[in-house]
Amino acid sequence: MNQWFGYLTRASGIVAMVLMVASLCWGLFFSARETGKRLRPAWWLDLHNWLGGLALVFTGVHMFAAFADSNLALGLRDVLLPGAGKRQSGALNWGVVAFYGLAVVVFTSWPKKLFKRPVWRAVHLFSVPATVFACVHAYRMGSDASTFWFKALLVLVAGAAAYPLVIRVAGVVLGRLDSR
Repeated sequence: MNQWFGYLTRASGIVAMVLMVASLCWGLFFSARETGKRLRPAWWLDLHNWLGGLALVFTGVHMFAAFADSNLALGLRDVLLPGAGKRQSGALNWGVVAFYGLAVVVFTSWPKKLFKRPVWRAVHLFSVPATVFACVHAYRMGSDASTFWFKALLVLVAGAAAYPLVIRVAGVVLGRLDSR
């Protein structure tokens, strides 16, 4: 049974990381108004929200499987509190902080109308460091981190996230320069 939890931990962690990056990319394309003419913005926003929610679900599965895997010997404090557990490592802390960043972003997306727009945007920007923290956690702690395919996936994921981030930042900078 422990081997099953080990596989579940690895698979759900990788899927959660890919979903976080996909949601981040989708949101950056949407916010940069790069959604194209054929797809309505509501469709893009719904998919962005769905990807973020799925990332949170798979992160929860990842955390549960890591806790349940007796080979890892993680306690509840290890999984839920950064720096407070018995076996806390820097790599594990990155993952715990990434989880809380993702949870804050997802849970403030649904009651979006309760927040003023600048506050909601500031909170929503936590998705960028949360995604970076998840990737650092995967690279530093993942048992597959030394394999070629994982490194290739991580480079592909980083490149996929960098492209819409550059488009979004360039759009903001150019918009501010045009308004002067």
